[in-house]
Amino acid sequence: MKARRGARFAETMTGTLRLDTAEGGSRPVRLDLRVVTPGAIRLCGSTTAALTGRVRIGGWADDLHASGRILIAPLSQGRIDYHVRFTALDGHDYVLEGHKSPTWRSPRRSMTVLPIRLRPAQEEDDRESRSAGGQGLLRFRLRTLPSFAASWRFPRSAESAESAETLTAARRGRLNVWYSTFTDSNTGIGFWFHHELVRPVSGTPYTHGWAAVYQPDRPPVIDRFGPHSLPESASSSLGGSIPAQRPGFHSPSAIATAHQLRGATEHLTWDLKVSADCAPLHTFPRLAWKRRLLPAVHAVPQAQARYTGSVRLDGKLLPLADARGANARIAGRGNAHHWAWLHADLDDDTVLEVVTAVSCLPLLRHLPPLVFLRLRGAGRDWPRGDWRSSLGVMGVGRFRGRPQLPTWTVQGHAGGRRITVRVHLPEGRRTAVAYTDPDGSRAVCHNSERADAHVRLEQRRGMRWQPERTWDVRGTAHAEVGLR
Repeated sequence: MKARRGARFAETMTGTLRLDTAEGGSRPVRLDLRVVTPGAIRLCGSTTAALTGRVRIGGWADDLHASGRILIAPLSQGRIDYHVRFTALDGHDYVLEGHKSPTWRSPRRSMTVLPIRLRPAQEEDDRESRSAGGQGLLRFRLRTLPSFAASWRFPRSAESAESAETLTAARRGRLNVWYSTFTDSNTGIGFWFHHELVRPVSGTPYTHGWAAVYQPDRPPVIDRFGPHSLPESASSSLGGSIPAQRPGFHSPSAIATAHQLRGATEHLTWDLKVSADCAPLHTFPRLAWKRRLLPAVHAVPQAQARYTGSVRLDGKLLPLADARGANARIAGRGNAHHWAWLHADLDDDTVLEVVTAVSCLPLLRHLPPLVFLRLRGAGRDWPRGDWRSSLGVMGVGRFRGRPQLPTWTVQGHAGGRRITVRVHLPEGRRTAVAYTDPDGSRAVCHNSERADAHVRLEQRRGMRWQPERTWDVRGTAHAEVGLR
């Protein structure tokens, strides 16, 4: 029996909340929530779904990792209930509860107005604690209805960018890559863990990879592991012996899964736990990833990941606690003819992923570089269509990139916004790594986990472009340029 398709969507509500504290007064509230249902939404029954997102209460709370649940039962029980748990700036945990009862007598108001109640997460806490409560009202603005409708997705239960069965390197001439890049905010050290499964056109399939550490006050250190040969019948990094619940990269030297990074080289050892609560970021169109429509594809299953654990460099301990970065995947026939890549955490809630590349296929090699760009903020991705940056609309409005050293750029506009990205890889902060494709051809990747990125986002107002946001990331952007 096939699993019923669940749903994913995002919604935003704003309003006010009156706190039961000495300060009192009304405070503005904004909820940016992502909802994931385990199965189909049953309008005539009830559905309980998971909530994640951001809770902002003016001057009192701003939690990027709020979580909870929602009960959707508009017809069977006449109610839609919200239960969101978050941490306020005072360090206490709170629960925001909301309840609305849809009715045909007043459909607009009953569906767009949400009375809320704030209470401490543990109401049995000491009555003299400073934990606050309160009441308020939130509204779903009708002007956000188009973006709310556009956010709906209906993925199959097995559809995930990190699925072990999606684009494996089972056939000859295929390459599969798992990589992780992240920065320790306490020390400024950048890390790069790269894992490859290669099934060459001729020869034995093998796994290999490397680990690199980019310290602020020393030259980068990179150390390789493998290669380790695989049996000819293997269809993934451990062949048919990999349990379905353990997708990822597995070799005698290293393991890379959605929840763990572990491995050792001559000079480096690492053991890290990975956590992420956001939806996959599809840099390339979902259809291209799912149906293998391009020579190679890229996706980011964990775009805003957190890494905790330890790395040892020549015996020296480099502890990590809540380092920020991403886990990503590449699959296809090999590396591009030349390319550039960027992952940048622009702020606590905004991440930018860019790939610009020229294909190695003879018919495509002389075309301008394609650009695949996704900007995620408050749980929403821009451009809305995952094909817009590469193809534009009927070929018009395509983003343009120039992959080159030491500085490369990307520019483009979509949906009333324009973006300019400038990435700089200083020579003293980058490493050059030789890549070998399944067909034996070679490329050189110049990588830096301490790159600089300047991002300018503008919004069209009338006939003019007006600044909307500007980010200047120094020494914490992850970037590379590949050349042949």
